[in-house]
Amino acid sequence: MANVSMTVNGRSVSGQCEDRTLLVQFIRENLGLTGTHVGCDTSQCGACVVHVDGKAVKSCTMLAAQADGSEVVTIEGLASGGELHPVQAAFREHHGLQCGFCTPGMIMSAVDMIERHGGQLDEKTVRAELEGNICRCTGYHNIVKAVLDAASKMGDGAKVAAE
Repeated sequence: MANVSMTVNGRSVSGQCEDRTLLVQFIRENLGLTGTHVGCDTSQCGACVVHVDGKAVKSCTMLAAQADGSEVVTIEGLASGGELHPVQAAFREHHGLQCGFCTPGMIMSAVDMIERHGGQLDEKTVRAELEGNICRCTGYHNIVKAVLDAASKMGDGAKVAAE
């Protein structure tokens, strides 16, 4: 058994888990934060994306013990004081979801993308960056619109997707 301690969504947490416990399992099962989804167990779908020390990570590919001492942000940690994060708000405004299963991972990937690319973000870049996230319901058009809108509202000057 491994003892792990980390900061999750601004809160210090610790717990014991088997050495083979994935970060996604620790987040869901030990912490009860179920917004991070398990979609494929093979790191292809992106439903499990969280931020570890400021970088987007597929939490199904990382052991909980590897996150010991890290700062982790999940979808539950994005909103502030009851107000949605700009990316969450843009997904709602542009209907960048259908069933919602992929949405947490898409949003966490989008936040990371906007933080890394800033003013260089355009439709082609968004589509290329989202290749690691699978949505089985949409054609991605509204997701791309949502990401570009959020980037522009966050002051990053993204180019708006074609209507």
